[in-house]
Amino acid sequence: MAKMAAAALTREGGEDAFRRLFRFYRQRDVSDLRGVVDFSVPGGQVVRSQLSISSVSDQDAYRAGLQPVSQWKAYGLKGYPGFIFILNPFLPGCQRHWVKQCLKLYPQKPNVCNLDLHMAPEKTIDLWGQSKEQLRKKGSSKWEPRSLLEKLRWVTLGYHYNWDTKKYSANHHTPFPSDLAFLSEQVAAACGFRGFQAQAGILNYYHFDSSLGIHVDESELDHSRPLLSFSFGQSSIFLLGGLKREEAPTAMFMHSGDIMVMSGFSRLLYHAVPRVLPNPDGTALPSCLDQGLSSDLPVGSVIEHSSDEDWQVCAKYLQSSRINMTIRQVLAEGQKFPDESGTKGKGQAPSEDGHHQENSRTKRHKPNTNTDS
Repeated sequence: MAKMAAAALTREGGEDAFRRLFRFYRQRDVSDLRGVVDFSVPGGQVVRSQLSISSVSDQDAYRAGLQPVSQWKAYGLKGYPGFIFILNPFLPGCQRHWVKQCLKLYPQKPNVCNLDLHMAPEKTIDLWGQSKEQLRKKGSSKWEPRSLLEKLRWVTLGYHYNWDTKKYSANHHTPFPSDLAFLSEQVAAACGFRGFQAQAGILNYYHFDSSLGIHVDESELDHSRPLLSFSFGQSSIFLLGGLKREEAPTAMFMHSGDIMVMSGFSRLLYHAVPRVLPNPDGTALPSCLDQGLSSDLPVGSVIEHSSDEDWQVCAKYLQSSRINMTIRQVLAEGQKFPDESGTKGKGQAPSEDGHHQENSRTKRHKPNTNTDS
């Protein structure tokens, strides 16, 4: 069904097949989503994926806030070897930890965010502290002024991507968060990639008018390691294409807690997010975020309890937003960056709300908040 719908949309016109489908799902009045793959009701081109259950102990899964790997529901797509979709494997309450980290901790210095482009450093030191009261009291009117957290579009971790040179470098690196590294290592190991090193991360912050342009993640020097993607909050449509933009992509839903792994053949495929959607439960927040953490966390858990006050702020933010964490290994074991003597500075990004230049294979994925994409 999904492939047939895509084919029907890509037979005519001068645009490439990917761009045409992107524009179709980007339209605000699109109500026909029958062509979108829903992994919660697998069928058609969806196949089961085998995981490496013995590679992650139940204890390590619990420490990362995950169910035992034997209980995960993992799928692939015919025609996309190396692509793995894991339906929300998080234990009750554990998604809340990652949401809080993405809003309260990870945007802090020395990490880099889009607001650094046009604000003085002292103004971006504590985005959470400057935003929490405004967010907590926020009403439903779209005319209310936005808090700094609501203006956040991206944060980079570890090796910070240089948006000017489209490269990573040894001289722009800060410590990668240990909790997120541990989570990523468990997911990678379960998918057959033991020894994965979480070296760089890009956190994208979406609202209902946001999109993510068509791109390929190819700036990492080691493409043998997977790209991991974690989603929290409202839902989205994700498009996964081919090695060329002339190949029609497959559309699929991503819901809160879902994880995608792009590896092997699928590691360098074109992909995009044309649309953020309200969650399928029809409630302000997805039901999987309703439950708090149990009181007895395992020894060595990287998950922390969130105060009711903190979660109120996070919940208000997520009522109209989606957070995505993409984690990657930049260098192979023992690999070093090439000579960087010709590289200038640490340029970070084009303007906050600029469009993707979609004719560039290496244009990095920066959420686009314009509505005419």
